[in-house]
Amino acid sequence: MRGISKMVDEKRYCIDIITQISAVRAALRRVEEAVLKDHVGHCVQHAIASGNAAEQRKKVAELMELLARTDR
Repeated sequence: MRGISKMVDEKRYCIDIITQISAVRAALRRVEEAVLKDHVGHCVQHAIASGNAAEQRKKVAELMELLARTDR
């Protein structure tokens, strides 16, 4: 982000700035996907394996809320 801000301050070519913004978005999406995969693979899986219906409902509700507020 600092690099993009610096590019704007330096009045770099707009297309170059937009290209960097796109690269940052793509990198953030990859990190988001990795964290979500880890969450499902550990936290959600643990709730399912526990047999605790309340915990299972909580994890499903969390995922549904997350999906509803993300731009997928």
